[in-house]
Amino acid sequence: MDYVTTLKILVIGESGVGKSSIILAFTTGDYSPSFPATIGVDYKCKLMDVNGVKVKLGIWDTAGQERYRTLTSSFYRDAHGAILVYDTSEPKTLAKLKEWVEELQVYSTKKNIVCLVVGNKIDKARAVPREHGQAFAQKHRMLFIESSAKTQDGINLAFEELVQKIIETPGLWETTKSSGNIRISQQQQQQPQEESSCYNYICSI
Repeated sequence: MDYVTTLKILVIGESGVGKSSIILAFTTGDYSPSFPATIGVDYKCKLMDVNGVKVKLGIWDTAGQERYRTLTSSFYRDAHGAILVYDTSEPKTLAKLKEWVEELQVYSTKKNIVCLVVGNKIDKARAVPREHGQAFAQKHRMLFIESSAKTQDGINLAFEELVQKIIETPGLWETTKSSGNIRISQQQQQQPQEESSCYNYICSI
């Protein structure tokens, strides 16, 4: 099987929108209703198989609080993908995504980084119409999906679509088709020591 080393994925957005819960749901299938706020930056990893390509996702959970912004700017470097999360029950969190887009544009070193807008917490009473989230994503030429970390709706699909788009994006990877599989070559990136386990995950796209 062809092998890809770590894809760096950022999960960004305001505090309390459910970024850590989305990552927990994706990596373990669990949900915690009282997830503590992330302090600075957290890191998780997980393995996927996409069309015969083995991919290791290094998922960076960035704190949404303003006082931690200066701690996270360096972690935008060399990211292949970003998930921008807002809370569908809190309209201001969608409006604040504009600031996160601007920050991403300033600090990202890959100008063709793949971005996905996620409207999270669809299990709660809705205050943001789906069309508003879609319009934001279209304006910034990003993918869009809605999700619930509590019910697992849209969680796996969000990461599947993001990784598939990264693979298909020229410039992020050198790709060739071989025996029906995508072959990807990229120098391994240096990553910090991983304190968390990597979880095996097989998806068919």
